[in-house]
Amino acid sequence: MEEMSAIPEEKEVVVVREAELERETVQRRRGRDILLAIDHTPFTKNAFNWTLAHLCRLADTLHFLHVLPGSEEELLCTSPKTKNQRVHLEAAEAWMDKLAAEAYDVTMVKTESKVVYGDPGKEICAAAARIKPIATVLGSRGRGIVKSLLMGSVSEYCAHHCCCPVVIVPPEETEDEYDF
Repeated sequence: MEEMSAIPEEKEVVVVREAELERETVQRRRGRDILLAIDHTPFTKNAFNWTLAHLCRLADTLHFLHVLPGSEEELLCTSPKTKNQRVHLEAAEAWMDKLAAEAYDVTMVKTESKVVYGDPGKEICAAAARIKPIATVLGSRGRGIVKSLLMGSVSEYCAHHCCCPVVIVPPEETEDEYDF
């Protein structure tokens, strides 16, 4: 009776390792996509800083996504609400330009920015399905479970409905929180 060897032939192992190395090299050359959902809060800046420090590397593309409530058609009206939305749109575009410049200066990543209209959670998940990033990054307000259940949470919605890993960056801790 012939004994079956549990150890694969060395030739097979070398071929598998070379294939893995080739895939990794191609991915590094092409870069990866990372989606960062942003708004005008300090929590976004914290998530941005975390993303640059922990996820981004050369040749990656960082996709900024800002979701405005309502619809694009509402911007054509001349109501005071619409003027407020236009101000938010211009501020979002300026904020994304500033973040794009900082991202290039710090990690030399490419950036793409997009403003969409609708429900934030649904739009972020739709963008993740379209872009297929390695991760979707969101900042957290740190409201806690009870407030999130009562008021809803975009990050919680995305964690349950996105097609890719979701990174929820907690708010920065202050020194006052740990005074004994």
